[in-house]
Amino acid sequence: MSPTSELAFFALLTRLGSLAATARELNLTPPAVSKRLNQLERRLGVRLLNRTTRSISLTAEGELYLVNAQRILGEIEEMERQVSSSRAEPKGLLRVNAPLGFGRTHVGPAISSFAKRYPEIEVQLQLSDRPINLPDDAIDVAIRFGELPDSRLIARKIAANRRRLCAAPAYLQAHGYPEKPKDLAQHNCIVLRQNDSAFGSWRLSRGKLTESVKVGGSLSTNDGEVALNWALEGHGILMRAEWNLAGHLRSGRLVEVLSDYETPPADIYAVYLERLNLSAKVSFFIEHLREFFRSKADSPQAWP
Repeated sequence: MSPTSELAFFALLTRLGSLAATARELNLTPPAVSKRLNQLERRLGVRLLNRTTRSISLTAEGELYLVNAQRILGEIEEMERQVSSSRAEPKGLLRVNAPLGFGRTHVGPAISSFAKRYPEIEVQLQLSDRPINLPDDAIDVAIRFGELPDSRLIARKIAANRRRLCAAPAYLQAHGYPEKPKDLAQHNCIVLRQNDSAFGSWRLSRGKLTESVKVGGSLSTNDGEVALNWALEGHGILMRAEWNLAGHLRSGRLVEVLSDYETPPADIYAVYLERLNLSAKVSFFIEHLREFFRSKADSPQAWP
């Protein structure tokens, strides 16, 4: 049994909820289905399902396997659809949500080129400073940093991204460079407020050692662009995503600190509902985003 067949088999089994129903669907006997499941579990070395005579339920490993199986199968279906209907063009209304600053600087230009490429598509871009609840809002695609755990959603990575610590040269000349993560506690740090908290905890890693430092300062905000401007004006040390900082680091208006430490990744994802997986407007838009950001990554001088 190929890896793809195993994924499809397990996804079907969990969707139907019983060995008997799966056997009927596959035109097999229940013992044959049970044997197939046992072979899969033996190969993986873990139990994927808890099963009784009447029901089955996912183990923690089974939940992880199912989420990734659904994602991989969805990507294969999407690829096959694109190959088989490569001449078809997306049409209709596409509703996109993105964070305020990143949406203005990067998603807006990406949509502009998408609209020129596919003139029969209509795009509505909504920018917001708080994540929306995708299943409940009239949004087709949301741009987010980091994957979402909601199994109803599919997260496609469209660009690599990482957070970097930086400050204006004037601030560092006046207050010195932090040499270790714990030194950040003695600095004025510009914090992006989340959940109404004016303080943040920054996590930095080097090798196998990870340190979490509680930072604070005289200025905090829930808007990333405001925080960036404060850093440029010399108010303190800022942790922001590389895509937001690239131009300022290149020009020297900001200087990176603690560069030998790693910060939590902030990879950029397009998130959408599973039911939209085969939607032409969604799949074409996501592929366009990946091409758009790949071209920017290959030409850093094009970053704002």
